[in-house]
Amino acid sequence: MVQLTMDLIAKNASHKNRSEEDFGQYLQKITHLNLSDKNIDSIGDLSFCKNLRVLYLYDNKINQIQNLDFASNITHLYLQNNCISSIENLSSLKKLEKLYLGGNYITVVEGLDKVGGLRELHVENQHLPLGEKLLFDPVSLNSLAKSLSVLNISNNNIDELEELAVLENLSYLKAVNNRLKHMKDLEVVLKKWTKLRRIDLTGNPICQKPKYKDRIIVQSQTLESLDGKEIQEVERRFLMNWKASRAARKKSNERMTNEHAAHEKF
Repeated sequence: MVQLTMDLIAKNASHKNRSEEDFGQYLQKITHLNLSDKNIDSIGDLSFCKNLRVLYLYDNKINQIQNLDFASNITHLYLQNNCISSIENLSSLKKLEKLYLGGNYITVVEGLDKVGGLRELHVENQHLPLGEKLLFDPVSLNSLAKSLSVLNISNNNIDELEELAVLENLSYLKAVNNRLKHMKDLEVVLKKWTKLRRIDLTGNPICQKPKYKDRIIVQSQTLESLDGKEIQEVERRFLMNWKASRAARKKSNERMTNEHAAHEKF
């Protein structure tokens, strides 16, 4: 067992820092701490690190998010590829902007109702029970509605996006290798995401639908990139004109049909 403690930080701190000043003062000054891939299985007391801004703990064996109450200044937290099953104990991280939790054992995205300033959330590649999909707590989603700009939910067996429509400031969604297959579901959320710039749905069944790309481009006027490929403005204008022409023809045909029916009646 390896616990993340002051002693572990001391062992990994440079000799230069330890020789020039008291280690306690060093701990109070550090803003970035990288303890990735150290076989750490638990987070201990780090309360001396008052000014910590960025904490790298990816590629460890951590099974619980804990003892971060001191970390009111953290903006970036990297916890991907651990053994975490629950998003919890983050309410003190008032300045948290980017949270990386990919490659864990999370089944429900929750516990984020007090992290109202989060801009990026990465929860891709969760080790889910067979046949289950990643779920989202509505309370957490509503809390993130105005702040979240980037969301990575790739490879989580997700089959619909409608509940994510509340994320009104979303600019980039990465949902690669899921089970999305209904265009109407996608069109509903695209209407809500008025600031969306990039979306990547590569590897979903929906990508095989007829005119998949065309329908998305027409639906989202703000989209600049689809599945890693830039959308050309001339392409969008062509599709918009085609859609308008088709709608006009449909309306004309309906009018002619109605006039013919009225004539037959009399």
